[in-house]
Amino acid sequence: MDGGPCKKLTEMSKSSWKNFTSSCHRAENSLNRAVADSLIGRYFKLDVRKSSFTTELRAGTATFLTMAYIISVNSSILSDSGGPCSFSDTNYQSCLSQTRSDLVVATIVPAIIGSLLMGTFANLPLALAPAMGTNAYFTYNMVGVHGSGPVPYGTALAVVMCEGCVFLALSVLGLRSKLARMIPRSIRLASAAGIGLFLAFVGLQPHQGLSLIGPSPSTLVTLTACSHSDPITGACLSGTMQSPTFWLGTAGFLITTFALTKNIKGSMIYGILFVTFISWFRNTSVTMFPDTPIGDSNYDYFKRVFDFHLIKNTAGMISFKHFNRSEVWVALSTLLYVDVLDASSIMYSMAEFGGFTDESGGFQGEYRAFMVDASTTIVSSSLGATTVTAFIESTAGMREGGRTGITAVVVALYFTAALFFTPVFRSVPPWAVGPSMVVVGMMMMKMIKDIEWGDAKEGVPAFLTMILMPLTYSISNGIIAGIGVYVVLRLWDYFESLVKWMRKMKKFMEDAHNQVSAASADTVPCSSVV
Repeated sequence: MDGGPCKKLTEMSKSSWKNFTSSCHRAENSLNRAVADSLIGRYFKLDVRKSSFTTELRAGTATFLTMAYIISVNSSILSDSGGPCSFSDTNYQSCLSQTRSDLVVATIVPAIIGSLLMGTFANLPLALAPAMGTNAYFTYNMVGVHGSGPVPYGTALAVVMCEGCVFLALSVLGLRSKLARMIPRSIRLASAAGIGLFLAFVGLQPHQGLSLIGPSPSTLVTLTACSHSDPITGACLSGTMQSPTFWLGTAGFLITTFALTKNIKGSMIYGILFVTFISWFRNTSVTMFPDTPIGDSNYDYFKRVFDFHLIKNTAGMISFKHFNRSEVWVALSTLLYVDVLDASSIMYSMAEFGGFTDESGGFQGEYRAFMVDASTTIVSSSLGATTVTAFIESTAGMREGGRTGITAVVVALYFTAALFFTPVFRSVPPWAVGPSMVVVGMMMMKMIKDIEWGDAKEGVPAFLTMILMPLTYSISNGIIAGIGVYVVLRLWDYFESLVKWMRKMKKFMEDAHNQVSAASADTVPCSSVV
């Protein structure tokens, strides 16, 4: 028997699907070829960097989805400072709500400008946004919670602007790249791996990730993923490994990693989209919108879908009134050295990851790239936000094949859409983003293979750089420790070189003295001899 009409229908369906996919591939190839041959393709060097237009689109999408959390996280952290609101005012909560909305826009706009300039001006697949770390320093150390710190909000913004101006001057003069290149190659390679560990560590924590690990009073960190946790600290209250959101995030992680093993394009996207879509349903144990006042408020905002907000409180708050305080200059110095170490090292690490570095230790477009993030910091401070830097989440796009500035331009377009669809983009749950952070962290670990582990002078500083970044929750701490130990371990070499040089100089002086003495003896007149 031939199987009847059902078999023929199945064969026809398979044939139709094959023809459809073949047509899609041909259309994609035609589009990629047309763009590569166009003025745009030649400007962005698509053929030179062995990329394609559709690959860059996927890369930009992956990068944006892995860093979209910054929209809500950065605005939440900065709003803890109270912004321009006075805690003693009766309408403080109303002012704070307005400020939080302002800071959402103040986060998005610098990301648009910075990513667009990085793509078009520097032609690099690096996305920019207000940096994590400096935002916490700004809020909790400079301005303080509800403005309780030593530096007023307006003055703190002026400090950020000054730091951006100094950073821009260093970039224009070419000094920033020279300062960054002074970092030994082993430390730069270890920084890439350490940043990967740091990113994975964040992706496993509560609030910003899977909540697999949390605080412990006895061991500092421990296994959590609990059904009930402290909403502030993330500490486990009951039900270890019983968190529904953790298991949903794990499913997203498995989707992403399975797609990676099969080399499926867009693998970083599918896990995020799957988890996010499931989390948007209400009345489930994994919902992003629980039946609480906050959940109801978030759901009402999410249902609006479209919303465009104009900054009212935070823009133009720059004030140089309190620059006579020592705390201001300490803050300026701190922000500057963090930028020199963090921002520059992150950019070099991602350039190493993307294969853009050259034999001299630099990378393609570095001069323009340094000017972009410094100038965007000035824009960010004028809107009420903090330092802007290249995001390590850009490696997610590089993993998808992003190698040109088109990737960064796509990210800028997504952030532009976020201006109008903020309710949707703010509703991506942390347990959807966390798995991608872990995967990207794993990818960045490949840098350690080029470190000379057999040489303790290279291996020990590199290891300290890697391990201290996640454990101290600071990229700069890891770099400082690595460089410090690197120098100390080479002090003996420097001392030996100095001793050899002194011996060489002594021998040279003795030889010169002997030659002078011999020459003097040869020229003594015979009449002077008794």
